[in-house]
Parts: sequence; structure tokens; C-alpha cells
Amino acid sequence: MRYARAMKKLDVYIIKQIITGFLLVALSLMSMLWLTQSLRFVEMVTDKGLPVYLFVEMTSLLMPRVFSILSPIALFVAVMFVYNRLIADSELIVMKAVGISSVLIARAAVVMGSLLVICNIWILNYGVPVAEARFHDLEFEVKNSFTKMMLREGAFTSFKDTTTIFIDKFIDENTMSGIVVGDRKKLNEKIVTVAETGKLEYTDTGPKILLKNGTRQVMNNKTGQFSSMTFDDYAVDFSDMSQHRTKKSSVREKSIRELFDEAKRADISVKEARVYLAEANRRILAPFFNLVFALLACTGLLIANFNRRGQGKVVMISILAMMLVQVLDMSFSNMARKHIWIIGLMYANCILPFLICMWLLIKTPVFRKRVKKETTYEA
Repeated sequence: MRYARAMKKLDVYIIKQIITGFLLVALSLMSMLWLTQSLRFVEMVTDKGLPVYLFVEMTSLLMPRVFSILSPIALFVAVMFVYNRLIADSELIVMKAVGISSVLIARAAVVMGSLLVICNIWILNYGVPVAEARFHDLEFEVKNSFTKMMLREGAFTSFKDTTTIFIDKFIDENTMSGIVVGDRKKLNEKIVTVAETGKLEYTDTGPKILLKNGTRQVMNNKTGQFSSMTFDDYAVDFSDMSQHRTKKSSVREKSIRELFDEAKRADISVKEARVYLAEANRRILAPFFNLVFALLACTGLLIANFNRRGQGKVVMISILAMMLVQVLDMSFSNMARKHIWIIGLMYANCILPFLICMWLLIKTPVFRKRVKKETTYEA
């Protein structure tokens, strides 16, 4: 009973350190990637007047996928740091001296890796598809929809490279003054409409600007003919700029079950089926790399002999092993989209490192038993 309590306290002690290190590393890496990803949307903020809250929402929607990619690496760094510090502080030596096996010492890393496996299973099957779908909807709306938030005072705003609008001033929520609309939808025709005031209205067919007191000028580039007319009321229709998204949803927006169902459809090509199957199997395997990387980080440190000069060689070998597994996973995932049989190599790349690490930990002798045997031999 006392031994079980002591082991429980030991696991909690190591897990707390791993959690602290994992959060620090994961948040640091995610912050850097968030900054780099946010640069993609700077143009939308400066050119299209994207509101700050929408900018934050769009960049935040990328974080579930980023977390699923970074969590195994962050856990690897955290576990290696914690166990290396246990060696440097001679705590690991004391644990082995009292007869605690390498498997039991590694249990804290295994528990932490298992918790992240469960977390990533939920993220990859629910969080990422929902976030990706919402992100693509917002991105499409911002790039192609005509809404008030796209219009700015004293600036020219372009939509789809065919229409340009200039607003001198907003009188109230939807009323504007000093409006210039340039239309280049027709290949050989340019239309410029100028009005004193206008009101933005949303109808069932799409948004419209009801212009008052202005002129409409048309120039035919092919014939050189020019015409001009004045009007009291004129409506400019922007319904073609607010069309709903009709493009096919991406692979990332689908859950594992949906990916397998899509692969079984009879109306898709063999190439598309391979893409769905490769992505589905990658989603199944990806969470378990948290457990594999946790074991790769601690196994070398637990089975290696103590070195007063540090564990630099062991750390380097563990890092190279982790990088090899990561590179193979990325390579096999891409190759499986062309050759379906490579999916088997994806599973082997995940299972074999796990089995090797567990075998090494189990085969490592307990220090106390080894000392007893050596003492008997000397006698």
C-alpha cells in the first residue's frame, strides 16, 4: 500500500513538471505560428478594411489544426527536459537505486501522452473539421461578398477586379454621400456612375445601392462610342458579389467517418478515393504520435548509463529518432495519396517505434537487483 502511494506521488510529481513544460513549449510555438499565419490576412485588414474581431476569429480558427501538429513535438521537448533534469539533479538515480524500474518511471510520460492522444482524437475528428469549415466560409465571404464592412470612407475599394467603389462619407449606418462606382464587368465596356447620395439595402436577391441625383457614363472601348445620362434614382445591383459558396468542401472539413464514406462513393475517381483514404488513416494515426514521441523522449535517458558529463549523446540520438519518425510520417502521408499500399507503412512508422521503446524499457534491469547479484558474485 505504501509503495503504491509512493508511486502515485512520484507520477503526480513528474506529470506536473511535464504539463508545465508542455504548456510553455506549446504556447510559445503556437504564438509564433499564429503571428506567421496572421500575416496572410494583413492585406485583408489594410485593403478590405477587415474588422479586428473578424481578423482575430479567422486566425484563431487555424489554431486547432496547428495544435494537433505541434502537440507531439511540444510533448517530446517537455518530457526530454523533465527527465534530463531528473538525471542532472540525481533524482532519477535515487529512483533506480530503490528498485523502481524504468517502466514505472516512464509511466508519467505514458500517462501524459495518452491524455494528449484522447485530446487530439477529439480535436482532429470534431474541432478541426468545424474550425476549417467556419474559416473557409469567412474567407470566402471576406474575399467575395459585398458588405458594408468592405466599404471605407475616402478610399477606393475593389471587388473581384471588376467593380470599384469610392465613398466620400457615411452619413449614417447605411447612407453614404459622394459615391463613384466603376463597372468593368463587360469586356469592351466601362461604366462610371457618380451620385450625390446613396443607400445600401439588402434584398432577397442580394445587396443594392440606391443612388440619388447622379450621372451614368458609358464608354465602349471597341467602337469608341461615349454616352452619358443623368438620373434622380438609380439602383446598382451587387447580387453577383454575394453568392453563396458553391465550391466543394475541402478534405480537412470532413470527419473520419465522412472521409471513409466519401472514399466508398461510386461517382468519384480512384485518385480522389486515395486522397480521402490517406487523410482518414492519417487522422487515425496522428493522435498516437503524442504517445510515441513521449516514449522516444524518455526511453534513451532511462536506459542509458549515467554520465557525469551529461547526456548529450543520448539526447541527440533521441532527437534524431523523433525527426526520422516525423519525416517518414509526412513522406508516407503524401505518398499514400498516390499509392494506397503505403498506408501500411504509415501504421508501421507509428507502431514500430512504440514497440521498440517499450521493449527497451522492459528489458532494462532494475538497479537494486543488479547490485545484489554483483555482491553475491564477489562474496
